[in-house]
Amino acid sequence: MNKNTTLQTLVQNFLSVDEIQAILKEFGYVETARKCTVSVLISYLVTAAVKEWKSLRYSADLGASVGLVSVDHSSLSKHLKKLDYAIIKRIFEVIVGKLNRAARRKLKMPKTLLSIDSTTITVGKTRLPWALFHGERAGIKLHVGFTNETAMPLKVVETIGSKNDGPIGKELEDNRFILVGDRAYFSIEKIDLYAGNGQDFVFRLKDNIQLNRKKSLKGSRSKESNVIADFTCTLGTPQKQTKKRHRVVQFADYEGKILSVVISLQNVTAEEIADMYKSRWAIETFFRWIKQNLNVPVLFGTTENAVFNQLFPALITYVLLKFLHVHGSKEENCKRLSFAGFHRLLLCDDLPIEWCIGIKKVMGRQRQIYHVGAA
Repeated sequence: MNKNTTLQTLVQNFLSVDEIQAILKEFGYVETARKCTVSVLISYLVTAAVKEWKSLRYSADLGASVGLVSVDHSSLSKHLKKLDYAIIKRIFEVIVGKLNRAARRKLKMPKTLLSIDSTTITVGKTRLPWALFHGERAGIKLHVGFTNETAMPLKVVETIGSKNDGPIGKELEDNRFILVGDRAYFSIEKIDLYAGNGQDFVFRLKDNIQLNRKKSLKGSRSKESNVIADFTCTLGTPQKQTKKRHRVVQFADYEGKILSVVISLQNVTAEEIADMYKSRWAIETFFRWIKQNLNVPVLFGTTENAVFNQLFPALITYVLLKFLHVHGSKEENCKRLSFAGFHRLLLCDDLPIEWCIGIKKVMGRQRQIYHVGAA
């Protein structure tokens, strides 16, 4: 398998030309370039992310050598400035929606976990004066709803680094999932609201939150259980207190620290609740991986549009690689590879032959499904 061909055709396998044109029409974008089209721009940005190219000029210099349409730096720069990053974000949303649907068809649970969290990418304040963070740093923040079972982001909200997580968390709500979040996403008003509208949740409690009128829940626990308490209560002070009783589970983490989480779920064990909260570590792994492997900290431009025009293709790259890794591994005779190992061997054009055959089958199936469906 030619690694460059694979990288270039990933997007086309999950998004037809007609779908791209429909998105451009949605945003009123008129393509005037014959060579440097939106599809070509995305191919450059995806390849730059996965190969960790150090600049836009460097990308233009190397593009033709890896099979991309030859485009000079000035054309690449001009058309990227013209391209509203909202268009690439929309393309990301369409692709990730398809990939999550394809993966979730195989899941048995009526509701699965959606970890919500954010990651901040910081640089010196002179580079992004529109996104001052604190001190001598500027930064932008990606707020992410991450499906644990598919290991993919479902929704991303981009802000400057100083935006608080709690209010933005409302944009990540999804009644199809159980929200799992840390202390930043907890509030008295929010959990009462969720209890009334059917949004299930597992949120870590702030250390200073008051727990009132506790009533222990019956349940047997093994000697090995790390659960310390399981009860219902109201939360908050007399001046600001939940109107409803909520379930709280307290357990010890890997370091022996006591954590308290408030949850909406009643028909699951306390141990399962603890495991749900611990599973949110997957989103931290995702954040670390994209920063280490997709060139995210190396910004090609300093405007808001330039920054997010680079970051959303990086996210597209991640979800496509993750999809290929998960589904390629299910093909016959494919030897087990970690995601990091798969990514490394793909870039080195050194994947085992059975993996190459499996990926071609996966890509062929998806091309048929989505392109025939679009027709």
